[in-house]
Amino acid sequence: MDKHDKLDEIDLRILRALQENSRLTVKELAEVAHLTPSPTHDRVKRLEREGYIDRYVAVLSRRKLGSGLTVLCNIRLKQHNLDIIQEFMQSVQGLEEIRECYNTSGEYDFMIKLQVDDMAHYQEFVLKKLGALGCIGSLHSIFVIGEVKRELGLKL
Repeated sequence: MDKHDKLDEIDLRILRALQENSRLTVKELAEVAHLTPSPTHDRVKRLEREGYIDRYVAVLSRRKLGSGLTVLCNIRLKQHNLDIIQEFMQSVQGLEEIRECYNTSGEYDFMIKLQVDDMAHYQEFVLKKLGALGCIGSLHSIFVIGEVKRELGLKL
């Protein structure tokens, strides 16, 4: 089944427009979709209900807000069994410094993206929070010097 089987070109136009600016009014979306507001509203509600739209967010300026330090960490677990994997996945949910977490293939089991204030915050996080997890075997950290490209939306 093609990923767009349930979506027609009008749906895709609406999704593209919302990815660019989720604050568009129904009237503005209707212009993009070449529809009247009522069917446009119905389509947006269907796209939300069917899970094509997860949520609406504001993308904040890291530069303006003093983003601190971004760190990518590759994590290898001590063992590969269901209990340890579930323990790790559950634990990361409650750690606010972890902004993203991916289960990966290859040399490492997981990659996490951290947002911390500075190196002291990073050190405290590793020692007190990650270090408290008994399931981590090793950690390899990469400190982000600069952001070259950041795309938040999906290519439709």
